[in-house]
Amino acid sequence: MAKKETQDETKEKQEMQEELEELEATGTEGIDIPEVSEVEELTSKFSEMEDKFLRARAEIANMSNRNKNEREQLIRYRSQDLGKKLLPAIDNLERALATEATDEQAASLKKGVEMVLESLTVALKEEGITEIKAEGETFDPNLHQAVQTVAADDDHKAETIVNVLQKGYQLHDRVLRPAMVIVAQ
Repeated sequence: MAKKETQDETKEKQEMQEELEELEATGTEGIDIPEVSEVEELTSKFSEMEDKFLRARAEIANMSNRNKNEREQLIRYRSQDLGKKLLPAIDNLERALATEATDEQAASLKKGVEMVLESLTVALKEEGITEIKAEGETFDPNLHQAVQTVAADDDHKAETIVNVLQKGYQLHDRVLRPAMVIVAQ
């Protein structure tokens, strides 16, 4: 009987050895081991969806801020086109005021032109359109357009505006029309 048990044991050992060799040959393919559990998979999907949600919310906030800034810019500079269209009329009124009035009728007409110019100037100031200061100022290419230069002397330092040929205007911080000036060099 002892021999029979030994043969059975030997047979079992051989079978186990064969199974082991078979597993080594096939690798882990024969064993059914789940790579990711269902909980880990759901956690991963949740994290991914949460990331997408946060990105979408950030994008919506950025779009909202952009739209708000654009609306503010539109409101701030809404009178830009109107201002540009009125500037030639203001120039013509100023030229009319520069003429001499020889009689009483011309003087009263000049007074009417002066009143119209004043009311236009007030309306433009209310909209944020102001005249660019030029004469006697240092030349700034962002605000002034040099159309002529003259030699600098004791009265005028270099890079100083000597004369204004056409007034310039700006709307808040935007230049509607640069001042046309003569600059000392």
